[in-house]
Amino acid sequence: MLPIHIALKLQEMLVTGTPVASSLMKHTLVQRMLDDAVLIKKQPSKTKAVITITDVAALKNYLHNVFGIASLNDYIKKHSDKNITRHEAVTVSGNSKLKAIRTFKGFLVNSYQPINTQLSGNNFIVQPVAGTYTFITDVESFLPDASVTIIGVENAENFRHIHQQAYLFKGLTPLFVSRYPHSNDLLAWLKKIPNPYLHFGDFDFEGIQIYLNEYKKHLNKATFYIPEDIEKILAKYGNRELYNRQFAHIKKLPLNAEAAIDSLTQLLHKYKKVLEQEIFVRQPEL
Repeated sequence: MLPIHIALKLQEMLVTGTPVASSLMKHTLVQRMLDDAVLIKKQPSKTKAVITITDVAALKNYLHNVFGIASLNDYIKKHSDKNITRHEAVTVSGNSKLKAIRTFKGFLVNSYQPINTQLSGNNFIVQPVAGTYTFITDVESFLPDASVTIIGVENAENFRHIHQQAYLFKGLTPLFVSRYPHSNDLLAWLKKIPNPYLHFGDFDFEGIQIYLNEYKKHLNKATFYIPEDIEKILAKYGNRELYNRQFAHIKKLPLNAEAAIDSLTQLLHKYKKVLEQEIFVRQPEL
């Protein structure tokens, strides 16, 4: 694959007709083009060497036949296109790996009731069948109804069994979202939409840090979700060993980060326990 910095220099020579310093074109593929005589190196002085094109037509044919580049201009444009598809990459270079292309752009959504949204300008009802999720890839055009509260679910088991946690979110019209690994698509989307955001994660020091550093830090409207009976559940089902292990590494959390966070932190220290959110995947007989 032809590196983009080499492609830019070749384009510069094609447009201006002027040589380029050889120090700016150091690459094994350039040496190959020199060996194949579609480029030539000249030495105008003892300290300076330049590379020039011997035959414009020959170079264009060479790029097409060797690298699959039908148009150097299109190749350069598409290389800088963040939204290039693999089809387009093959079209301009014969190589689907022209650049790193994120095929799975987007995030997962789930719901236990019909949620009205807009997708690509069309009405779209989110209501996955139990045991399935919906993956939203056209995130820029995905707009939930104004009445919807977005709830980010940190753990996979909770996201999978969201129907069994409906009792936690009475009075809300919730759309549950889960970020795709190694992606900022969810956060970028949350910044653009007006809907409120609740973060549903672990009730421990690490869960708080994830929320503060990866969401609240970038999203003012974010709030940390805490069930009304959290103290009773923490006292009964909390994990003391995990508290001790986490507290040994996380000595201090930001003060006044959020009233709910401050209250939760006090409870964690009071009982010297932490609580993982999977405990809520059950009916409310707790």
